Amino acid sequence: MSRDDSEDNELAEFIHEMGDVQKLKQDKIVAKSQQEQADINQHYRQRAALKKDDKYTNFLTDGEVEWVEPLSILSHKISGIQPNVFKNLKAAKYQFDYHLDLHKMNVIQARDAVFQLINSAEVEDFRCFLVIHGKGERSKQPARLKSYVNHWLKQIHQVVAFHTALPKHGGAGSTYVLLKKPKQKRKINHAKYD
Repeated sequence: MSRDDSEDNELAEFIHEMGDVQKLKQDKIVAKSQQEQADINQHYRQRAALKKDDKYTNFLTDGEVEWVEPLSILSHKISGIQPNVFKNLKAAKYQFDYHLDLHKMNVIQARDAVFQLINSAEVEDFRCFLVIHGKGERSKQPARLKSYVNHWLKQIHQVVAFHTALPKHGGAGSTYVLLKKPKQKRKINHAKYD
């Protein structure tokens, strides 16, 4: 039996099996009126408009986070960051554009302060700053703010790297933070090399 014969047999069997199938009358789909369609579109337009304001809605968690020890080293970098950039951050070779001191703040106040700093960073042209969170060695819950800062910085897409500061800048109680270059500066850099 050739291949063509077997295909013909399969087709004949299929037609035989499907011979008594009848087309169903569709009575379940109701066409939406233009007004109903406009209402649906309005809903999506409103959601899109609200998303523009999401930039100003604090998304940083105030729930449970992974705890770090008071003297632990915080260190994080996104993939693709140049090794020398991270090395220079760890060695405090970049000038700090801002110092954010979170001492005497509770978690909610610190969360708002970190979020406001990140939001203003592009406007103010900040690239590198120092966050002073303390070690929390004598606190009821040790390293509370330090743990939250460690978590928050990983949530913020503008942060490309952070590392525990050198002793002269607060050591385990402070963290250096490096942000992405502002869009304007990236455009300038691309123009230089084109």
